[in-house]
Amino acid sequence: MGCRDVHAATVLSFLCGIASVAGLFAGTLLPNWRKLRLITFNRNEKNLTVYTGLWVKCARYDGSSDCLMYDTTWYSSVDQLDLRVLQFALPLSILIAMGALLLCLIGMCNTAFRSSVPNIKLAKCLVNSAGCHLVAGLLFFLAGTVSLSPSIWVIFYNVHLNRKFEPVFTFDYAVYVTIASAGGLFMTSLLLFVWYCACKSLPSPFWQPLYSHPPSMHTYSQPYSARSRLSAIEIDIPVVSHTS
Repeated sequence: MGCRDVHAATVLSFLCGIASVAGLFAGTLLPNWRKLRLITFNRNEKNLTVYTGLWVKCARYDGSSDCLMYDTTWYSSVDQLDLRVLQFALPLSILIAMGALLLCLIGMCNTAFRSSVPNIKLAKCLVNSAGCHLVAGLLFFLAGTVSLSPSIWVIFYNVHLNRKFEPVFTFDYAVYVTIASAGGLFMTSLLLFVWYCACKSLPSPFWQPLYSHPPSMHTYSQPYSARSRLSAIEIDIPVVSHTS
C-alpha cells in the first residue's frame, strides 16, 4: 500500500466521518435526551411525558404527537448539570470533527490531483497527504472523546436523579444516537491510523516528505557525496601539496 494513492480505507474513513458528524448534529438538536414521565391515577386525565433536550423542552400527553408545552428558552435555564455540559461538549466535538474532515479532504485531493512531477517553485507549498490523514485521525479521536464522555454521564446522572427524587427519569434515544456517532468517530480514527501504519514504513520519521524528487532534480544530487546529504551546498576545495 502506498501513501501516494487514494485507497478504500481513506475514502471509507471520510464517509464514516461524515456520517458520524451528521449523527452528532442530530443528537445535538433532538429534544429527546431525558424523559420525565408523570403518571396520574385519575381516569379522566392522561399521563404526561416531558421530553427534555439540550435546547428545548416539550410536554406531551400519551398518544399525542403535539406538544402541550414547548419551551424554546430552555437552553438558557437548564438546571441539570449533565445537559449543560453537553451544550458545550457536542458543538465543540462537531467543530473538531469538521476540521478533521477538512484535513481528510485536503489529503485526498492532493493525492488524487497532484502532478507526478512537482514544480520546484511550489516545493514549499506541497501538502503531506499522509500527515493530513494522521492529524485528522488524532482530531477524530479527540472529537469522539469529547462527545462520548458526557453522553455516558447522562446515563449515570439519571440514576442520581432517580435516587434524589423519584424513579421517573429515563434517558431517551438521543443518548444512543450520540454514543453511536462517537463510536463512528473512533472507528474513523482507527481506519486512518491503520492506513497510515500500513502505507508507510514505520522506522521513517512522521513528517518525512512522501513525494519523490522529479527526475530533473536527481542531476543536482548525484555528484554530491554521502556526507553532504543534509547540506544544501557542498564546495570541494582542492588541496595542492608541494613536494620538495
